[in-house]
Amino acid sequence: MAHRSISIVLPNLCGGGAERLHVYLANDWVEQGHKVEIILMQMHGELLPLLSPKVTLVELDVDRIRQVIRPLSKYLKRSRPDVVLSAMCPLTSTTVIAWLLSGRHGKVFLSDHVQLSVSCIKELGISPVFLKILMRITYPFATGIMAVSQGVKEDLCRLGGFFEARVKVIYNPAATGVSPHRESQVVREKLWGNGFEHHVLAVGTLKAQKDHETLIRAFASLPADLNAKLTILGEGVLRAPLEELIIELGLQSRIAMPGFVIDTYSWFRTADLFVLSSQWEGFGNVIVEALECGVPVVSTNCPSGPDEILEGGRYGKLVPVQDPAALADAMVQSLIESHDREALMRRAKDFSVRKISDEYLGYIFPEGC
Repeated sequence: MAHRSISIVLPNLCGGGAERLHVYLANDWVEQGHKVEIILMQMHGELLPLLSPKVTLVELDVDRIRQVIRPLSKYLKRSRPDVVLSAMCPLTSTTVIAWLLSGRHGKVFLSDHVQLSVSCIKELGISPVFLKILMRITYPFATGIMAVSQGVKEDLCRLGGFFEARVKVIYNPAATGVSPHRESQVVREKLWGNGFEHHVLAVGTLKAQKDHETLIRAFASLPADLNAKLTILGEGVLRAPLEELIIELGLQSRIAMPGFVIDTYSWFRTADLFVLSSQWEGFGNVIVEALECGVPVVSTNCPSGPDEILEGGRYGKLVPVQDPAALADAMVQSLIESHDREALMRRAKDFSVRKISDEYLGYIFPEGC
């Protein structure tokens, strides 16, 4: 494949799943010889140190998505990349407008990573009617549209009125090739402390989508003789109410919330169980990260991603959303069962960075395959 220029448009490089996967893709593409730049609304975020020095960073220096259009169109008119890849609606739509105003040089691809019908209403406060209108006006100009799971694709097609063939499902590059070998007892004790037989891990921003309240209530009902500790990695607006809940339930000695951790793999390699309690997802990168380290998984069967990654329960347990009793039962069963760690790790390889990176390149540059 001839070397190409690719511009990725994102709000910033904070520690979200969509931002992280684009860091992985950009790093892999520059290693393959492509010219890659990431265009950010604001030059900040915990993931900046993970980016290869070969990737160019461009800052638009704007605070609001609607302010992106003018500086981005001017920049694209000057830089003329072969491909513009924009993620995270409604930034996707403003990128299309900027691309049109820049002279429509090259190709533009859009990528959505969440259940837009839910997240845009609950997190961004965008009216579903406005969202539908915006997508139906802007998305048809895109060369291609991608979704990170079949569930996101179905949601996207309903909102945008697209034919299914118009949207390509490409899963996230969440398996990075890290060592799955368990950490030493010294590392385990440093991270988790002493005196616990089972170590349960959750990773995710402390916000309503991740529903850590249900996880905490489920954990509170685990039998005392399991002697388990729960660690929730992540930061967010719900820290205070979650801490209050932990105190209310008397779980201060059994639940820890250390905050955001940029490299979570030591935690995965010392965990006995990983739990995802989300009300909705786009894909669920953290599930793959757990599988790659051979850690058993319990997840809500939320829309969408977990069911696809775990193949309907073949590689982990799936429970209803917002059901503490069902979540607790699945956690207990997973902690007392034996697991085929090799099978879990093999499943994770289906989502390796190189495999998914090549799928992206094959889609955006079909003439080069």
